[in-house]
Amino acid sequence: MLIEGEPGVYVLGGEPTIVLPPDPGEGGRNQALAAEIAKRISGIDGLSVLVAGTDGTDGPTDAAGGLVDGSSWKAAQGGEDALARADSGAWLEAAGCRFVTGPTGTNVMDLLVAIKT
Repeated sequence: MLIEGEPGVYVLGGEPTIVLPPDPGEGGRNQALAAEIAKRISGIDGLSVLVAGTDGTDGPTDAAGGLVDGSSWKAAQGGEDALARADSGAWLEAAGCRFVTGPTGTNVMDLLVAIKT
């Protein structure tokens, strides 16, 4: 939808799920989704995507999620391995894409906000 859709702002809400391996790394469902989106939009200009929890946390981390664009996937090595090991938080940190807000005092839902130019 984001890749083929018209330019504009997209706002989606809900709670993504992931299946954790036996010994997961650092991150949460929003960080995992942000890393997966970074992989899928790699090389696409004019598309930025924020995936974050409205409470300011994602999994047992201080990050709310990730902010990625078409250049993010190539910004750090090991993305595929990070996704397989549920270690997207460490990968997003290495890529400069971790999104940290601190506690917000609210928990409405997880959000995906995309801007396509």
